[in-house]
Amino acid sequence: MRMSAQRVALGAWFALIALQPAWYLWLAPPATGQAWFALTLTLPPLLLPLTALRRSTGRALLWAGIVALFYFCHGVVAAWAVAAARMPALIEVALSLVLIGAIGARTRALKRAASRTA
Repeated sequence: MRMSAQRVALGAWFALIALQPAWYLWLAPPATGQAWFALTLTLPPLLLPLTALRRSTGRALLWAGIVALFYFCHGVVAAWAVAAARMPALIEVALSLVLIGAIGARTRALKRAASRTA
């Protein structure tokens, strides 16, 4: 069975949401011991597009993709600078790339379908 690009994007987005608590509470807690502070900075931007999910999945994915660009940058910097956080940071980079790529594939498929019907 072939997964749609929308399902892949949603899965990557929700995996990014799940990664944040796993990262800061279990996989690589901050050296300062302020995991809850780190979560208050990293989790809300990923949860914000959930407000658009009711109205339109496409709109929610657009905002999740925009937010994922920042998580891509964060993951690259964390992988480079913090050896203890390298694995969760690289997972964050991979999930961000999957999310952005799936959104691009979904958009391309929608444009192709629209050009066929026009």
